[in-house]
Amino acid sequence: MTPTLTALRCFDAACRLLSFTRAAREVHLTQSAVSQQVAGLETLLGTALLTRQRGGLQLTAAGRAYWIETSTALRQIERATQDLITHQGQGGQFNLSVASSFASYWLVPRLSGFVAAHPEVTLNLSTQIGPVDFSASSHTASIEYCDGPQEGLAAVRVHALTLRPYAAPALLKTRLHPRRARLRKGEEMRTFLLSQPLIRHATVPQAWRSWLEQAGLLQGLEDHLRAGPQYDLLSMALNAVIAGLGVALLPDYMARGALQTRQIVKLSDVGWESPKAYFLRYPAWKSDLGVLQRFQKWLLETASAG
Repeated sequence: MTPTLTALRCFDAACRLLSFTRAAREVHLTQSAVSQQVAGLETLLGTALLTRQRGGLQLTAAGRAYWIETSTALRQIERATQDLITHQGQGGQFNLSVASSFASYWLVPRLSGFVAAHPEVTLNLSTQIGPVDFSASSHTASIEYCDGPQEGLAAVRVHALTLRPYAAPALLKTRLHPRRARLRKGEEMRTFLLSQPLIRHATVPQAWRSWLEQAGLLQGLEDHLRAGPQYDLLSMALNAVIAGLGVALLPDYMARGALQTRQIVKLSDVGWESPKAYFLRYPAWKSDLGVLQRFQKWLLETASAG
Protein backbone atom coordinates (compact mmCIF):
# COMPACT_ATOMS: atom_id res chain seq x y z
CA MET A 1 0.00 0.00 0.00
CA THR A 2 2.30 2.71 -1.34
CA PRO A 3 0.98 6.11 -2.49
CA THR A 4 1.94 7.46 -5.88
CA LEU A 5 4.71 10.02 -6.25
CA THR A 6 2.19 12.43 -7.74
CA ALA A 7 0.00 12.20 -4.64
CA LEU A 8 2.99 12.80 -2.36
CA ARG A 9 4.16 15.79 -4.41
CA CYS A 10 0.68 17.34 -4.28
CA PHE A 11 0.47 16.71 -0.54
CA ASP A 12 3.93 18.18 0.05
CA ALA A 13 3.16 21.33 -1.93
CA ALA A 14 -0.21 21.77 -0.16
CA CYS A 15 1.48 21.41 3.24
CA ARG A 16 4.16 23.98 2.46
CA LEU A 17 1.86 26.51 0.79
CA LEU A 18 -1.34 25.78 2.75
CA SER A 19 -3.32 26.34 -0.41
CA PHE A 20 -4.52 23.99 -3.15
CA THR A 21 -4.44 26.88 -5.63
CA ARG A 22 -0.76 27.73 -5.01
CA ALA A 23 0.14 24.02 -4.82
CA ALA A 24 -1.51 23.48 -8.21
CA ARG A 25 0.66 26.18 -9.80
CA GLU A 26 3.80 24.61 -8.36
CA VAL A 27 3.09 21.04 -9.53
CA HIS A 28 1.50 22.16 -12.83
CA LEU A 29 -1.91 20.59 -12.23
CA THR A 30 -5.36 22.02 -11.73
CA GLN A 31 -6.61 22.90 -8.27
CA SER A 32 -9.22 20.17 -8.54
CA ALA A 33 -6.58 17.58 -9.46
CA VAL A 34 -4.42 18.50 -6.46
CA SER A 35 -7.40 18.32 -4.12
CA GLN A 36 -8.35 14.91 -5.54
CA GLN A 37 -4.81 13.60 -5.11
CA VAL A 38 -4.74 14.63 -1.45
CA ALA A 39 -8.24 13.21 -0.88
CA GLY A 40 -7.14 9.94 -2.43
CA LEU A 41 -4.11 9.88 -0.16
CA GLU A 42 -6.34 10.41 2.88
CA THR A 43 -8.59 7.55 1.73
CA LEU A 44 -5.58 5.28 1.28
CA LEU A 45 -4.25 6.10 4.76
CA GLY A 46 -7.64 6.12 6.45
CA THR A 47 -7.09 9.45 8.21
CA ALA A 48 -7.48 13.17 7.58
CA LEU A 49 -4.24 14.95 6.70
CA LEU A 50 -5.47 18.47 5.96
CA THR A 51 -8.52 20.44 7.07
CA ARG A 52 -10.10 23.00 4.77
CA GLN A 53 -10.78 26.33 6.49
CA ARG A 54 -11.75 29.81 5.32
CA GLY A 55 -8.20 31.12 5.70
CA GLY A 56 -6.64 28.16 3.88
CA LEU A 57 -5.47 24.67 4.74
CA GLN A 58 -4.37 23.41 8.14
CA LEU A 59 -2.38 20.28 8.87
CA THR A 60 -3.84 17.75 11.28
CA ALA A 61 -1.50 16.14 13.81
CA ALA A 62 -1.38 12.99 11.70
CA GLY A 63 -0.82 15.06 8.56
CA ARG A 64 2.11 16.95 10.07
CA ALA A 65 3.79 13.74 11.24
CA TYR A 66 3.31 12.13 7.83
CA TRP A 67 4.55 15.24 6.00
CA ILE A 68 7.76 15.36 8.06
CA GLU A 69 8.56 11.78 7.08
CA THR A 70 7.55 11.90 3.43
CA SER A 71 9.04 15.33 2.68
CA THR A 72 12.48 14.01 3.69
CA ALA A 73 12.11 11.19 1.17
CA LEU A 74 10.95 13.59 -1.55
CA ARG A 75 13.95 15.87 -0.99
CA GLN A 76 16.24 12.85 -1.31
CA ILE A 77 14.60 11.87 -4.59
CA GLU A 78 14.97 15.43 -5.87
CA ARG A 79 18.65 15.58 -4.92
CA ALA A 80 19.37 12.17 -6.40
CA THR A 81 17.63 13.14 -9.65
CA GLN A 82 19.49 16.44 -9.92
CA ASP A 83 22.83 14.75 -9.17
CA LEU A 84 22.22 12.15 -11.88
CA ILE A 85 21.25 14.76 -14.45
CA THR A 86 24.28 16.90 -13.58
CA HIS A 87 26.93 14.20 -13.18
CA GLN A 88 25.51 11.25 -15.16
CA GLY A 89 26.29 8.86 -12.32
CA GLN A 90 29.95 9.90 -12.06
CA GLY A 91 29.78 12.09 -8.98
CA GLY A 92 27.46 14.40 -7.09
CA GLN A 93 26.62 14.88 -3.44
CA PHE A 94 28.01 12.47 -0.86
CA ASN A 95 26.61 13.03 2.63
CA LEU A 96 28.81 11.49 5.31
CA SER A 97 28.23 11.46 9.06
CA VAL A 98 31.47 11.03 11.01
CA ALA A 99 32.23 10.61 14.70
CA SER A 100 33.32 14.10 15.75
CA SER A 101 36.81 13.42 17.11
CA PHE A 102 37.67 10.97 14.34
CA ALA A 103 36.57 13.54 11.76
CA SER A 104 38.62 16.39 13.24
CA TYR A 105 41.84 14.52 14.03
CA TRP A 106 41.99 11.72 11.47
CA LEU A 107 39.69 12.16 8.48
CA VAL A 108 39.81 15.90 7.70
CA PRO A 109 43.65 16.18 7.81
CA ARG A 110 43.79 13.44 5.12
CA LEU A 111 40.76 14.47 3.09
CA SER A 112 42.64 16.60 0.56
CA GLY A 113 43.76 13.37 -1.11
CA PHE A 114 40.19 12.34 -1.85
CA VAL A 115 39.10 15.84 -2.90
CA ALA A 116 42.02 16.13 -5.33
CA ALA A 117 41.40 12.70 -6.83
CA HIS A 118 37.63 13.14 -7.13
CA PRO A 119 36.70 16.75 -7.94
CA GLU A 120 33.39 15.49 -9.32
CA VAL A 121 32.23 14.57 -5.78
CA THR A 122 30.90 17.10 -3.28
CA LEU A 123 31.59 15.57 0.13
CA ASN A 124 29.34 16.97 2.86
CA LEU A 125 30.36 16.19 6.45
CA SER A 126 28.22 16.19 9.57
CA THR A 127 28.51 14.63 12.99
CA GLN A 128 26.29 13.23 15.69
CA ILE A 129 26.58 11.18 18.86
CA GLY A 130 25.21 7.69 18.43
CA PRO A 131 24.30 5.64 15.36
CA VAL A 132 22.84 7.19 12.22
CA ASP A 133 19.24 6.34 11.39
CA PHE A 134 19.51 6.09 7.61
CA SER A 135 15.76 5.72 7.23
CA ALA A 136 15.23 9.23 8.62
CA SER A 137 18.27 11.08 7.24
CA SER A 138 19.86 12.02 3.92
CA HIS A 139 23.23 10.46 4.79
CA THR A 140 24.83 8.24 2.20
CA ALA A 141 27.09 6.61 4.77
CA SER A 142 28.66 7.11 8.19
CA ILE A 143 31.91 6.45 9.99
CA GLU A 144 30.91 5.26 13.45
CA TYR A 145 32.59 3.82 16.50
CA CYS A 146 30.61 0.58 16.72
CA ASP A 147 30.59 -3.21 16.53
CA GLY A 148 30.33 -3.34 12.75
CA PRO A 149 27.57 -4.65 10.47
CA GLN A 150 23.93 -4.76 11.51
CA GLU A 151 20.85 -6.15 9.84
CA GLY A 152 20.43 -4.18 6.64
CA LEU A 153 23.71 -2.27 7.16
CA ALA A 154 27.00 -3.11 5.46
CA ALA A 155 30.19 -2.15 7.29
CA VAL A 156 33.93 -2.18 6.63
CA ARG A 157 36.50 -1.68 9.39
CA VAL A 158 38.48 1.53 8.94
CA HIS A 159 40.54 2.11 12.09
CA ALA A 160 41.05 0.58 15.52
CA LEU A 161 40.67 2.63 18.69
CA THR A 162 43.85 2.10 20.72
CA LEU A 163 44.22 4.24 23.84
CA ARG A 164 47.23 5.31 25.93
CA PRO A 165 47.46 7.66 28.96
CA TYR A 166 48.46 11.29 28.53
CA ALA A 167 48.90 14.23 30.92
CA ALA A 168 50.10 17.83 30.89
CA PRO A 169 53.85 18.26 31.58
CA ALA A 170 53.07 20.67 34.41
CA LEU A 171 51.40 17.90 36.39
CA LEU A 172 54.52 15.77 36.15
CA LYS A 173 56.93 18.57 37.00
CA THR A 174 55.27 19.08 40.33
CA ARG A 175 56.12 15.50 41.32
CA LEU A 176 58.92 14.33 39.05
CA HIS A 177 61.95 15.69 37.31
CA PRO A 178 60.74 16.79 33.81
CA ARG A 179 63.18 14.42 32.10
CA ARG A 180 61.39 11.51 33.78
CA ALA A 181 58.09 12.33 32.12
CA ARG A 182 57.60 8.68 31.11
CA LEU A 183 56.60 6.90 34.32
CA ARG A 184 58.28 3.54 33.97
CA LYS A 185 57.74 1.90 37.36
CA GLY A 186 54.39 0.41 38.29
CA GLU A 187 54.19 1.88 41.78
CA GLU A 188 55.34 5.26 40.56
CA MET A 189 52.58 5.22 37.93
CA ARG A 190 49.94 4.07 40.42
CA THR A 191 50.90 6.83 42.87
CA PHE A 192 50.72 9.46 40.14
CA LEU A 193 47.34 8.26 38.84
CA LEU A 194 45.93 8.28 42.36
CA SER A 195 46.93 11.94 42.64
CA GLN A 196 45.06 13.03 39.49
CA PRO A 197 41.48 12.87 38.18
CA LEU A 198 41.13 10.09 35.61
CA ILE A 199 39.04 11.55 32.78
CA ARG A 200 36.55 9.01 31.44
CA HIS A 201 34.88 8.71 28.02
CA ALA A 202 31.11 8.22 27.81
CA THR A 203 31.47 6.25 24.57
CA VAL A 204 34.20 3.96 25.95
CA PRO A 205 33.17 3.56 29.60
CA GLN A 206 35.31 0.46 30.17
CA ALA A 207 38.52 2.02 28.85
CA TRP A 208 40.26 2.99 32.10
CA ARG A 209 39.50 -0.29 33.87
CA SER A 210 40.64 -2.28 30.85
CA TRP A 211 43.83 -0.25 30.44
CA LEU A 212 44.70 -0.51 34.16
CA GLU A 213 44.15 -4.27 34.06
CA GLN A 214 46.38 -4.58 31.00
CA ALA A 215 49.06 -2.44 32.64
CA GLY A 216 48.81 -4.40 35.91
CA LEU A 217 47.79 -1.29 37.87
CA LEU A 218 44.11 -1.84 38.69
CA GLN A 219 44.62 -2.84 42.31
CA GLY A 220 44.04 0.16 44.55
CA LEU A 221 42.61 2.32 41.76
CA GLU A 222 39.11 0.83 41.38
CA ASP A 223 37.33 3.47 43.45
CA HIS A 224 39.50 6.31 42.17
CA LEU A 225 38.77 5.67 38.49
CA ARG A 226 35.01 5.82 39.12
CA ALA A 227 35.35 9.27 40.66
CA GLY A 228 36.83 10.97 37.60
CA PRO A 229 34.83 13.33 35.37
CA GLN A 230 33.15 11.95 32.26
CA TYR A 231 33.14 13.62 28.83
CA ASP A 232 31.12 12.73 25.73
CA LEU A 233 33.86 13.46 23.19
CA LEU A 234 37.49 12.37 22.97
CA SER A 235 38.36 15.89 21.81
CA MET A 236 37.01 17.25 25.10
CA ALA A 237 39.30 14.86 26.95
CA LEU A 238 42.30 16.03 24.91
CA ASN A 239 41.62 19.68 25.69
CA ALA A 240 41.12 18.83 29.35
CA VAL A 241 44.53 17.12 29.41
CA ILE A 242 46.17 20.14 27.78
CA ALA A 243 44.53 22.34 30.43
CA GLY A 244 45.97 20.17 33.20
CA LEU A 245 42.59 18.92 34.41
CA GLY A 246 43.66 15.31 34.74
CA VAL A 247 44.88 12.22 32.91
CA ALA A 248 43.03 10.80 29.89
CA LEU A 249 43.35 7.82 27.59
CA LEU A 250 43.70 9.07 24.02
CA PRO A 251 44.36 7.56 20.58
CA ASP A 252 47.78 8.35 19.12
CA TYR A 253 46.34 10.04 16.01
CA MET A 254 44.59 12.57 18.24
CA ALA A 255 47.44 13.13 20.69
CA ARG A 256 50.19 13.45 18.08
CA GLY A 257 49.95 17.19 17.45
CA ALA A 258 49.82 18.18 21.12
CA LEU A 259 52.61 15.71 21.85
CA GLN A 260 54.87 17.25 19.20
CA THR A 261 54.27 20.75 20.59
CA ARG A 262 54.95 19.44 24.12
CA GLN A 263 51.52 20.39 25.38
CA ILE A 264 51.08 16.86 26.68
CA VAL A 265 53.27 13.86 27.46
CA LYS A 266 52.60 10.15 27.02
CA LEU A 267 52.79 8.34 30.34
CA SER A 268 53.11 4.79 29.03
CA ASP A 269 53.63 2.83 25.82
CA VAL A 270 51.02 0.29 26.96
CA GLY A 271 48.04 0.58 24.64
CA TRP A 272 44.59 -0.90 25.11
CA GLU A 273 42.63 -1.70 21.94
CA SER A 274 38.86 -1.45 22.20
CA PRO A 275 36.80 -4.41 20.95
CA LYS A 276 34.84 -1.86 18.93
CA ALA A 277 36.38 0.13 16.08
CA TYR A 278 35.60 2.84 13.55
CA PHE A 279 33.56 1.38 10.69
CA LEU A 280 32.27 2.83 7.45
CA ARG A 281 28.59 1.87 7.51
CA TYR A 282 25.80 2.30 4.98
CA PRO A 283 22.52 0.65 3.97
CA ALA A 284 23.33 -2.59 2.15
CA TRP A 285 21.25 -1.55 -0.85
CA LYS A 286 23.61 1.39 -1.44
CA SER A 287 26.63 -0.88 -1.95
CA ASP A 288 26.65 -0.39 -5.72
CA LEU A 289 26.66 3.42 -5.61
CA GLY A 290 29.66 4.60 -7.60
CA VAL A 291 30.45 7.55 -5.34
CA LEU A 292 30.31 5.33 -2.26
CA GLN A 293 32.59 2.74 -3.83
CA ARG A 294 35.16 5.40 -4.71
CA PHE A 295 35.13 6.88 -1.22
CA GLN A 296 35.38 3.46 0.42
CA LYS A 297 38.35 2.49 -1.77
CA TRP A 298 40.19 5.74 -0.94
CA LEU A 299 39.34 5.46 2.78
CA LEU A 300 40.64 1.91 3.15
CA GLU A 301 43.80 2.65 1.16
CA THR A 302 44.46 5.72 3.31
CA ALA A 303 43.88 3.79 6.54
CA SER A 304 46.19 0.98 5.38
CA ALA A 305 48.92 3.51 4.59
CA GLY A 306 48.78 4.78 8.17
